[in-house]
Amino acid sequence: MKGYLSFLIMLLGIMFVSACGDSRMHSQGVYMLVDTSGTYAQEMNKAAKIINYLLATLNPGDSLAVAKVETRSFTEKDIIAKVTFDKRPSQATQQKRAFKSKIDAFSKEVKGSAYTDITGGLIQGAEYLNETRAGNKTIVIFSDMQEELGKGTIRDFPIKLDGIRIVALNVTKLHTDNADPRIYLDRLANWESRVRKAGATDWEVVNDLENNMESILKTR
Repeated sequence: MKGYLSFLIMLLGIMFVSACGDSRMHSQGVYMLVDTSGTYAQEMNKAAKIINYLLATLNPGDSLAVAKVETRSFTEKDIIAKVTFDKRPSQATQQKRAFKSKIDAFSKEVKGSAYTDITGGLIQGAEYLNETRAGNKTIVIFSDMQEELGKGTIRDFPIKLDGIRIVALNVTKLHTDNADPRIYLDRLANWESRVRKAGATDWEVVNDLENNMESILKTR
């Protein structure tokens, strides 16, 4: 009898672990990088709309973090808000409200940075998403994708983005891009090549936010 009970307990334990694993497999993890350099510091209203969309779309059990891209972005100090939503819908709703409050407060006091360390933000984002153990991992980059590094900042080395989708949003064209569109196209092509070599599962550029917001998240 004791042997039978032990077998039942072990079986229930396996079923519980399997259920947890299956839940993680279907969960979403999103890390959003917000460029705060130059004129992009004035684009927070657009970034806030994207964040509101993510808050409305993500489900209990999903994870979300929003971080600013600054002179050096490989640090948790640049994370404005982060959360893994509670499995209980009522608690998840409260978490989403608190998250939105933090974003609203940041939007009112955001200051432009001198440089744009996108690579550091990608590395930090990958670390965060891997820690969530989400099944579907996405890094969203709200930026013109023009990386400018300050003196002493080293980023010319291979990075790891295994299993992560990369979505570049609102990639505005610079004055030099208008004069020579090849600069813009080459910038995007270079980023796509780099993230794919780093193991990213996909690369997508979304500039028409009004009609393509749903493409930010991977279909479950």
